[in-house]
Amino acid sequence: MPRLFTGLEIPAEIGQSLSNLRGGLPGARWIDPENYHVTLRFIGNIDGMSANEIASMLFRVDRKPFEVKVQGLQSFGGRKPRAVVATIVPSKPLMELQAELERLMQRIGLDPEGRKFIPHVTLARLHDATDRDVADYLSLRGYFPSKAFTAERFVLFSSRASTGGGPYVVEDAYELCE
Repeated sequence: MPRLFTGLEIPAEIGQSLSNLRGGLPGARWIDPENYHVTLRFIGNIDGMSANEIASMLFRVDRKPFEVKVQGLQSFGGRKPRAVVATIVPSKPLMELQAELERLMQRIGLDPEGRKFIPHVTLARLHDATDRDVADYLSLRGYFPSKAFTAERFVLFSSRASTGGGPYVVEDAYELCE
């Protein structure tokens, strides 16, 4: 059964800039740059028939391309940090696309996403990293010049069950048209 999610791909040049921030954090398992993405809606383990239904439903999305801005780093998990992420500015077009995908997934019977959507790119998953180590890392590397790109499509990714971080495969792509 494939494990599916929708997302935005990160252009190679921005991925390369983000990958330069790797290192210097004990307990971090760094994500390979080719697996960087912004998750829009996690779908989960889906049988083949449902996967086909989801893939065909996503073609109904009719949105224009929009700017995506990567701005700064933060950690998720508070006092027990679990990830270091690059922050994505929550622009109106991005939030509207994500909300539409959420509605479509609920329409075909998936449970609502339990967490608030916070757009980001995961750079590292943390295991036994202290909040102090993360704070030190963020104080050294947390600021970098903003990077922007135009999202011209979103994709349906699949992943194999693993501890996270890829590899991810683009199963289908959905153009954002003018």
